[in-house]
Amino acid sequence: MESPRKADGRADPSGGGLVVSGLRVAYGETIAVEDLDLDLAVGARLALMGPSGCGKTSVLRSLAGLEPAPPGSITWENEQIDTLPPHRRRFGLMFQDYALFPHLTVARNVGFGLQTAGWPETAIINRVGDVLALVDLAGFEDRPIPSLSGGEQQRVALARTLAPEPRLIMLDEPIGSLDRPLRERLLVDMQAIFDRIEATVLYVTHDRDEAFAIGEEVAVMRAGRIVRGGRPDELWEDPRSEFVADFLGIPNLYPATLRDGFVDAGWLRFPARKVRPRGNVVAVAVPHHAVRLSEGEDTITGRAVRSRFSSGHYLVDVVVADGSVIEVATDRLPTSGETIHLVVAVERVLLLDD
Repeated sequence: MESPRKADGRADPSGGGLVVSGLRVAYGETIAVEDLDLDLAVGARLALMGPSGCGKTSVLRSLAGLEPAPPGSITWENEQIDTLPPHRRRFGLMFQDYALFPHLTVARNVGFGLQTAGWPETAIINRVGDVLALVDLAGFEDRPIPSLSGGEQQRVALARTLAPEPRLIMLDEPIGSLDRPLRERLLVDMQAIFDRIEATVLYVTHDRDEAFAIGEEVAVMRAGRIVRGGRPDELWEDPRSEFVADFLGIPNLYPATLRDGFVDAGWLRFPARKVRPRGNVVAVAVPHHAVRLSEGEDTITGRAVRSRFSSGHYLVDVVVADGSVIEVATDRLPTSGETIHLVVAVERVLLLDD
């Protein structure tokens, strides 16, 4: 996901597709985005994720041309587009609240942008029919918006975004308000749609599962900057920082030091040679697959204090001698207060720097 670089370290637009270098967005004294670089090849899908207020939506608005031309550089296939009006950028933006017109039919909503752009009526009708079929809403042309379910409205909004054949599709938390089963179905459907049309996609979300499902690459934002980027499996296996590990939902984060060849996290101490530290270690993360219950010797002893069922297994909180709490995934439900023996596969423990 690293942008091609010029001699001054900035992103090099010769890489093609979307290249953003040194983007800065400010609202008065408040800086929403600071010195942000990213690149997105034609046909690729990038998920931009981070907590509320980190600047994700401001990035999309700047790319769409809905903010004044910002400091920095935005190019598409070597063309500078910073100062182009929104309609000349040919980017599609699907808003979080869908922004559908309740007084218009489905067809009129989907075709609204085409009508504004001066498309002939016959071409609009044909294109609206094509994109409604693409999002599995064929035959919905004359339906009023208020009669649709939340999932159907989401599909209408997606169809409207796709109708002008944008060269970049941007989606801002598009399914965040829907219930989980519907979100999961729509994620699968969107993946299939984007594959079918070979779309270039920038997908903004605060949800890890959405980002990992849609993004071939994922970039994590914090306070207006991208702090980690890569494939979903790369981020999960090597989050690098405590912030990213915590945001991704990796459990069991503990302060740690690297001293005299050992990683020391209090209750857990092991030789650094069993892992590959990059430098300054400030914390460790112990994922579920790195710790298990055991009846054998040479284990860490603790006490079960609470349990809950989640996605086919139990999550058990175990308190060890120094008061630390370790969350363990197991098929067995211990009783409260039961003595628990843990084994940690230290080669699977994640080292986190600052």
